[in-house]
Amino acid sequence: MSKLVSIGKASKMLGVTIQTLRNWDKDGKLKPDEITPGGARRYNIDSLKKIDRRIITNQDDLKTIAYARVSSNDQKKDLERQIQVLELYCAQKGYKYEIISDLGSGMNYYKKGLTNLINLILDGQVKRLVITHKDRLLRFGAELIFSICEAKEVEVIIINKGEENPSFEEELAKDVLEIITVLSARLYGSRSKKNKKLIEGMNKVVNDTLSEDQDISK
Repeated sequence: MSKLVSIGKASKMLGVTIQTLRNWDKDGKLKPDEITPGGARRYNIDSLKKIDRRIITNQDDLKTIAYARVSSNDQKKDLERQIQVLELYCAQKGYKYEIISDLGSGMNYYKKGLTNLINLILDGQVKRLVITHKDRLLRFGAELIFSICEAKEVEVIIINKGEENPSFEEELAKDVLEIITVLSARLYGSRSKKNKKLIEGMNKVVNDTLSEDQDISK
């Protein structure tokens, strides 16, 4: 006799969320093999092993996600420009798209928008991902997201693949400064004189370095 598993275990086997299985049940795409007196869904484990999730999923329902990100509030205009570029590109290609944006460090792996994007990809709801530059995803570790996309057969489009993001050095410096600020606050306390002195010194170094780079590039 084949073993029946809960909806939670079935979702893990298929690599989708529990809500997706509920939606498939409602749409008639994948019905549970049994429903308990309490209303819990049970699935035949042998049947689940034979299911190709991509066949159940309607390709027309898959999303094109355009993702934009900047590091800080003073870059909101840049965020707006990114979104405009993404919207124009997707519109020209005729994609039905959704914009996801973040305001936060490229070294922060837990941004709300990025987390949402990863969950959508893992849930098999994304057909393609469009970004303006590689480092819009993460400063370091974008390859990990690309590997997930490859495993989930998600097309990745980098609009300015051969161009360097003009604010790369400035954003990288801010990201590094953010990390030092957090570590210093944990080490000395956020209100201590040592912490304030260290942050002021790092700010000066960062600003001086950026000024030198700008002078050299002129």
